[in-house]
Amino acid sequence: MRNAVADYAIPRSKLASAKARDAKFNSTEAVTALVEQARRSFTDLAKTGEGGEMLLFLLAERFLKLPQILCKMDLKTDSRMHYHGADGVYAGVTPDGTLKLYWGESKIYKEAATAIKDCLASVAPFLIEPEHEEAERERDLILLSDKADLSDPVLTDALKRFFDKTSPMSKRVKYCAVALVGFDAAFYPGDQVQAVADEMAAAARIELKKWRATIGTRLKQEKLEQVEVELFCLPLPSAEAFRAAFLKAMGQSA
Repeated sequence: MRNAVADYAIPRSKLASAKARDAKFNSTEAVTALVEQARRSFTDLAKTGEGGEMLLFLLAERFLKLPQILCKMDLKTDSRMHYHGADGVYAGVTPDGTLKLYWGESKIYKEAATAIKDCLASVAPFLIEPEHEEAERERDLILLSDKADLSDPVLTDALKRFFDKTSPMSKRVKYCAVALVGFDAAFYPGDQVQAVADEMAAAARIELKKWRATIGTRLKQEKLEQVEVELFCLPLPSAEAFRAAFLKAMGQSA
């Protein structure tokens, strides 16, 4: 995760310009400067959720092939921006040209049920509120119209049509979510204790049934049954230890 910090926090256009400059001068100076800028953008708050947000980015882009088109880390470096939206916005395009906007959300807590509850409650307003100027997603949509970070021409065209209200394709949009919940899992061995991998996997499958049931219940309660939600479940030996390790890796102190 530490080695991907610039990929997450720096817009692709800035990285591309830095790489081009370094190639021209046979240097690594420009990219190194952006890596340091990215590292400084992370908070040093002990309760930070930025580790989960960055992990969500890596899983969404690498496993779901959903590119992030709006990252709040870049907005943090702009003193004119005060950001309260989702943990990033991702996007895709269906074969028929429909734009799919995925609002990102991550929660890493000690308890699985609490993480699932708070994660889905946080992302629900972006997905099911009627279209109006005060809707939760409107702030992100305004930012997207100005700051979307694009490199895919198909996605670029779909976004242009979406923001062109004179185009019939502006209505071809589907609001979705991509989320991550991390939580303590009892099937990991304690300190200085060894465990058999097959036994851990079997225990994880048993717990997965419980997580799935909890997720199904929360989706109904948040009225998200008809919404596409890509949800990663991340069982951890310790949520607090993950947070501390992330801060240490970013050069911060927990």
